[in-house]
Amino acid sequence: MSRTAQQWMETPALPGSDYVDSQIYTDPHIFEEEQKLLKRATWKLACHESEIPELYDYRTLDHAGFSIIVTRSGDGNIRAFINACSHRSATILSEPAGNAKQWMCPFHNWTYDTEGNCTSITLPEGYEEAGVCKEKAGLREVRNGMKFGLVFINLDDDAPSFDEFFGDAFETLEDVMGAEPLEVFHHHKAMMNANWKTWHETNMEFYHEFLHYVNRNIAMSHKSYFERRLKLYPYGHGTVPPMQQTYERAGLKERTDKPLPGMSPSEFRIALLYPDTCILVRTTAIRIDTTTPISPNLTLVEQRGFGIKGEPEDVRNVRVRDHNQFWGPFGRNFPEDGNAVEIVEKNLRNGAAPYGIFARHEDLKCMDDALIRTFYDEWGKYMGRPAHNPTNVTL
Repeated sequence: MSRTAQQWMETPALPGSDYVDSQIYTDPHIFEEEQKLLKRATWKLACHESEIPELYDYRTLDHAGFSIIVTRSGDGNIRAFINACSHRSATILSEPAGNAKQWMCPFHNWTYDTEGNCTSITLPEGYEEAGVCKEKAGLREVRNGMKFGLVFINLDDDAPSFDEFFGDAFETLEDVMGAEPLEVFHHHKAMMNANWKTWHETNMEFYHEFLHYVNRNIAMSHKSYFERRLKLYPYGHGTVPPMQQTYERAGLKERTDKPLPGMSPSEFRIALLYPDTCILVRTTAIRIDTTTPISPNLTLVEQRGFGIKGEPEDVRNVRVRDHNQFWGPFGRNFPEDGNAVEIVEKNLRNGAAPYGIFARHEDLKCMDDALIRTFYDEWGKYMGRPAHNPTNVTL
């Protein structure tokens, strides 16, 4: 039966882990705290090493309110720095990518090398009395770690190490992504009118697969689809066992040609990495999602497609074709998920829907909400309050 306004606003009669308060998606103060307490303390996918292949290549990105430079230094090592001059905090590099042995701040022409050393200060004699010198004016380096060529960064020097944080979360991908060097062949960005967590929820729960025309046909038609069990890891990561899919049921060609290392024909794998990265593999191609929160209701979604570095053109063409049938801005998957998160945001924005329910319990079978509950358990640890009661009101 329908509910009155009072009934609609009542706290769900559920354990706290089975629902979230919608304020976690909309409240600007919670958003700002997420940037400081969660985003800056966790490992963020910045780029892939193939995007900075040559010495002195760099890319810039925004993360948790900071502008970041990721570069391949002159010694061949990959490093990351806050993109701020040591003098007056001006942004040093404004282009999204480039190649430079030396970086010059456009404000007062202080210069830096790709190892973060300040190499010159304009008119340095004026600083002699104060003791300011280039030897003490290096850039602020940012921790980084790498797996399968994926470059992750962490702004918190006291956060768990890369290896501790991810542990065994990559294990389902080792034989696929660790066999041969990879390279990015597709990278697109899109703005979603939605909270960053709402987007990541679409990757963490499979209950919404009824939304996807292709997935309903190629995957959900298999009984084994529903029997797979989620595997949960420390720090909020998760995977689902691989499965075979039948592409011809959606009028597509079966994925039997040019499989990636370790992949069998028409096989699908997925790994979810806390807090905002998803890796999907469909026999011939790899897609990786990550997000950058812009505001409580605006999120930058980045998706990259991967193939084997240096592979023949005919093999690459197969990977691009198969990738684009599902993914990319003109594939079926991305627009459907994008529409889903935006129609959720439409009601969250003005408080029309007070709670989100994640109460499916199926002994960790794939439509269990366990991965999302694990996600919000971690969220609560970083934020110092539970997601079902983020304002710490007595219930």
